[in-house]
Amino acid sequence: MPENQAPVLTAPAPAAPPPEPGPAAPRTRARGRRPRGAAVALRRVSGLAAVLLLWWLGTRQGWFGSTTPSPGSVREAAVELLESGDFGHHLLVSLGRVGRGLALGIPLGLVLGLAAGLTRWVEDVLDPPIQALRMLPHLALAPVFIIWFGIGETSKTMLILIGPVFPLYINVLHGIRGVDNRLVEAARSCGLGRWGLTRRVILPGALPQIFVGLRQALGIGWLTLVVAEQTATTSGIGYLMTDAREFLRTDVMFVVLVTYALLGVLSDLLVRLLERRALAWRRGFAGV
Repeated sequence: MPENQAPVLTAPAPAAPPPEPGPAAPRTRARGRRPRGAAVALRRVSGLAAVLLLWWLGTRQGWFGSTTPSPGSVREAAVELLESGDFGHHLLVSLGRVGRGLALGIPLGLVLGLAAGLTRWVEDVLDPPIQALRMLPHLALAPVFIIWFGIGETSKTMLILIGPVFPLYINVLHGIRGVDNRLVEAARSCGLGRWGLTRRVILPGALPQIFVGLRQALGIGWLTLVVAEQTATTSGIGYLMTDAREFLRTDVMFVVLVTYALLGVLSDLLVRLLERRALAWRRGFAGV
């Protein structure tokens, strides 16, 4: 540029206008967000409704034989038992038996699993005999328990007691041993003692596995009740089914079977509710 020529000033280019807002994109459900309670309940009821529909179609088409009662006849038999008062009496007896057995068996399984999981030498002492006893079919021990404890309520309670012990013991033990050792070392470096380490790190980390064992224990408890009430007893819904079998009342037998199924579903639902409350802090994979 020559020395006597003034510089030419140019205006800056105008800024591009901001883009006009377009139509809002449709909102989608965020991944990982759980569906609403009504949708979950509807899906769960739909599965049971499908089973009832299959049962009804099977009895109409003769898929299950001529002696299988229809859902309608089972409902009529249930109403008959409820009106007579027999069903309520037998149900209360059965609930008392399974309640006593589980009230003793669940704490015993928890204590054994905690003792073996938290202390190595306790595991070395307890695990071999417990594993040996676990291999025995505990339902086949009913005649042995009758010999040991008589034909009264004690033998039935003891049979129901022993069933939940083993699944709880195994799940508690492996739940504790499954806690990440790096968390344990970090807690120790922060100054936590044995009790604080157990309460703040080990037990919360083992809780998911403990709840799995509790669900299995309740299922085995109801299964054991079926066997216990069909041997040397005069009360309970198991006895009601045995008596119906003698008189070829298949509708009453199915009432008892449906009762067992509903009791199992309700107890499992209760444990899942407790699990959801106790593990509200846990953000695990909930499915897609």
